[in-house]
Amino acid sequence: MPIPMKIAGVGHYLPSRIVTNEWLENECNLKKGWIKRRTGVEERRWVEGESNSEMGAKAAEEALRMAQILPDQLDLIINASGTPEQAIPDGGALLQRALGLGKSGIPAWTIHATCLSFLVALDTASHFLWSGRYRNILIVSSEVASVGLNRKDPETYSLFGDGAAAVVICPSETKDSFLEQALFATYGEGAELTEIRGCGTKNHPSKPHVPLEDHFFSMKGRSTLRWIRKYKSSFLEELLPGLSQGLGDIKHVVPHQASGVGLRVMESLGWPSEKITRTLPYWGNCVSASLPLTLYQALREKQIQRGDKILLIGTGAGLSLGGIILKY
Repeated sequence: MPIPMKIAGVGHYLPSRIVTNEWLENECNLKKGWIKRRTGVEERRWVEGESNSEMGAKAAEEALRMAQILPDQLDLIINASGTPEQAIPDGGALLQRALGLGKSGIPAWTIHATCLSFLVALDTASHFLWSGRYRNILIVSSEVASVGLNRKDPETYSLFGDGAAAVVICPSETKDSFLEQALFATYGEGAELTEIRGCGTKNHPSKPHVPLEDHFFSMKGRSTLRWIRKYKSSFLEELLPGLSQGLGDIKHVVPHQASGVGLRVMESLGWPSEKITRTLPYWGNCVSASLPLTLYQALREKQIQRGDKILLIGTGAGLSLGGIILKY
């Protein structure tokens, strides 16, 4: 059953520091042009002292202004992030405080599904709206990926960027905007293909046998791509029959910016390239923030209009697939 839901506001924040391919290629002793060929990224943003909660609050403030909602009118704050600012307390409390709402009592907590955190949060929040439990919900994805990258692995070191994006959702009173379909699937057989082995209770930094590399991000890119190709068609057909061969009446696609190869896979399905928004070349893969940042860009460039049916889709560590079809 479609869930009446309206994205009332969107916002973003990007660090001012631009990290170019030229700088990274000199840093990692790579040939000129190697990064763009391997990842599809031309430049990315990395933080210079900003925290997750600070970036998230700035993105949220823009989204609230667009929605014409005051911060204290929020009923729920969801921190949808794959790179927590710290282990405890939960990042929702830190985000709430950064918004100046530390004494408000507004519930605030995290949904962590790595790169799919935003999509999972959007699906979860829509059901809160449907039940009537909450009315004005803020979803924020703020990612500082750069601190967890391994310089010895130039492909992942050059792929990721930092940034934040936020949306405010509320009930659609006219029911012209709604979430039509959502689907998620996880295949734990590929869990070791994308991981940070350390930082948790199993390989805690206090344990002397844990190597430093376990605290950095690790991804087997080619194996991950083979896994996606294995499951993509059946997943897309379950989400919407015919989607593995074309977009049908879907006006636009807002994908997670996993990699250049990952975006080209979508074109191989018969999805027109002009209907797929790309932010990877100039922002890189910003983990869960990639998707809402790309939505922000598509709206700013007027690629999406009110009433358009759009597809939000991505993959995440786990390994997981996720997709949402909604009428904007």
